[in-house]
Amino acid sequence: MTFWDLIMAGLYGFSSLSLDSKGRIVIPAKYKDLLRNISSGSLVITRDPQYPSLLIYPGSLWKTISDAFENLSGLNPKIRSLQWNFLGNAHFIDFEVSDRMTLLVPQSLRDHCQVKTKAKVVLIGMGQKLELWSEKNWQMKEVGKNIKGEKLEIELPEEVRGIPF
Repeated sequence: MTFWDLIMAGLYGFSSLSLDSKGRIVIPAKYKDLLRNISSGSLVITRDPQYPSLLIYPGSLWKTISDAFENLSGLNPKIRSLQWNFLGNAHFIDFEVSDRMTLLVPQSLRDHCQVKTKAKVVLIGMGQKLELWSEKNWQMKEVGKNIKGEKLEIELPEEVRGIPF
């Protein structure tokens, strides 16, 4: 299978997980082969700029996205705010594809997505990235309710619209 075949296969699906006492989740085995080929030995976890959830990127995709954000002018206050939120909260995690693929979620990011240790979370495959939500917030979104901390009124500057984040 080529790199692009794997990308097309994508990180899709829904998984209900538990955050352990150390703030870690176990990445489902169904993503193992794909992550082996696209993670480049790392994952990056950061804040979703719109929702109280987290975005998890394979290292190879993060490089593309972060380069695009870094090359934007920080003089535009909307772009600068996105850079602070998205890049400023990014955590690089060395990630080994193994039988038990654990991912430590830093405390500041757990606070952002409103999860505590030993809590239920959901991991949602969104093609090239994963989203991590508290189970409660995800259930509310599924039925169309607003949740504390979401920013639905964000208007993206034209320069940002083409970045696949």
